[in-house]
Amino acid sequence: QVHLVESGGGSVQAGGSLKLSCVAPETTFSSRMIGWFRQGQGKDREFIAACAWNTVLTSDQEDVKGRFTISRNDAENTVYLQMSRLKPEDTAVYYCAAAPMFSRDPMQYPYWGQGTQVTVSA
Repeated sequence: QVHLVESGGGSVQAGGSLKLSCVAPETTFSSRMIGWFRQGQGKDREFIAACAWNTVLTSDQEDVKGRFTISRNDAENTVYLQMSRLKPEDTAVYYCAAAPMFSRDPMQYPYWGQGTQVTVSA
């Protein structure tokens, strides 16, 4: 069992920023891709970005790709998601997940954190 822990969610006004964190066990962090997803109420789980080693995989949605940035801190086994210029439609539960290979498909990620709520008000 891989234990991933997200933090950093909260409520923010439109136009604001938030930075989410995902802490993974060292063995997971060094051997698997860590990705960020989100799921709004009544919507499918949506890929945001993922990273592993020196490679980043981004969303194919230009609006998300232009406002959200993934990064990692190897010393702290942590992956971050910096979210800027937030919009009410960004309101969702945000999850980090781990997978053995690069993919935008949530079905390829066997390990998930518990999620952190992000609420953006108009």
